Amino acid sequence: MRLVSTSLADSARSASQRARAATVLLGPAFVAAIAYVDPGNVASNVSAGAQYGYLLVWVIVMANIMAAQVQFLSAKLGLVTGRTLPEVVRDRAKRPVRLAYWAQAELAAMATDLAEVVGGAIALNLLFHLPLVVGGLITGVVSMGLLAVQNRGGQRPFERVIIGLLAVISVGFVASLVISPPPIADAAAGLLPRFDGTQSVLLAAAMIGATVMPHAIYLHSGLARDRHGHQEPGVARAKLLRVNKYDVGIAMVIAGTVNLAMLLMAAHTFGGRDDVDTIEAAHAAVRDALGPTAALLLAVGLLASGLASTSVGAYAGAMIMEGLLHRQIPILLRRLVTLVPAIAILAIGFDPTRALIVSQVVLSFGIPFALIPLVRFTSDRGLMGSDVNHRVTTFFAWIVAVIITGLNILLIYLTLTGH
Repeated sequence: MRLVSTSLADSARSASQRARAATVLLGPAFVAAIAYVDPGNVASNVSAGAQYGYLLVWVIVMANIMAAQVQFLSAKLGLVTGRTLPEVVRDRAKRPVRLAYWAQAELAAMATDLAEVVGGAIALNLLFHLPLVVGGLITGVVSMGLLAVQNRGGQRPFERVIIGLLAVISVGFVASLVISPPPIADAAAGLLPRFDGTQSVLLAAAMIGATVMPHAIYLHSGLARDRHGHQEPGVARAKLLRVNKYDVGIAMVIAGTVNLAMLLMAAHTFGGRDDVDTIEAAHAAVRDALGPTAALLLAVGLLASGLASTSVGAYAGAMIMEGLLHRQIPILLRRLVTLVPAIAILAIGFDPTRALIVSQVVLSFGIPFALIPLVRFTSDRGLMGSDVNHRVTTFFAWIVAVIITGLNILLIYLTLTGH
């Protein structure tokens, strides 16, 4: 009996040690997941819930399932090849193609920066009544501080800071849902795929652009490579790939829950109201309906979202430039330069919530340029060896690319025809 007890204790201890070892390997996907809960998500999801109730719940669910697949493929590319996605594109494209590719990737990165800085500015305005321009500058300065952590301490301390902010974001946006849960039947009805006019297609494109984000696709390959290195084929690589599946799965579940909470909160709290068309109006509506505490948590979550995502976005932009052009600009200098367009938008008085939604549509158009090469490269046996995509994986990944591209084409058609 004693031998059995000892054996069980040893087994439990061994399992605990394996779990701790696997936990240490987690992290890169959580940094990439910040891109999925940035201020652009807030604007798109809140607008969708306020205007269409639970109609677009299915878009969030679909987008997060697609995002999980895409992010794992990106991590796999980095682990197997030892190169980032931009580096592989550079190696396989001629110079004119590389330059054009870099230009569109930079446009997506600028749209990302715009959304994140504007979101932080809105949050500081809600919390402390600061002018939007001042809030944007503060967001930029704080994000530079977060990037300095990565520059000096390396990736692991940066991951810890970002994961902490992700926890704040999660609490901030899920709190309203806990305070006033929506009807389950109504939320479930939103799982049926459908649209209701051009504006709903625009919002769906924005929601997907805010979820499956181009810079996160580029970035994850570098995060995984830099954290774990380039492992040769064998047991060690198989273990890393398996752990990265858990890393991506957990991170995407958290991001998906936060996104769903945003839409459900908006649909339940002020669905169908015509006067809730900005984040500021949504904050006021939450305060009136659920109380000041819920409104405060919402604003804090938005601030954490802006600070974390703008840092990750600048990190991704630097990786894209270095990978595609083989040129390196100090990441803090890059943060300073890319801050200018966002501050300009705030200074001229452009509607910040509208700017957020438009930025997400721009991101949606940039997704195929990141996604199509990713699927091609991870399906190339000459590049990936024994870790090449399974045929089913490749089939599903191409479906994702077709859905996103098709949604963008439909959006253009409906907009041009005025439907």
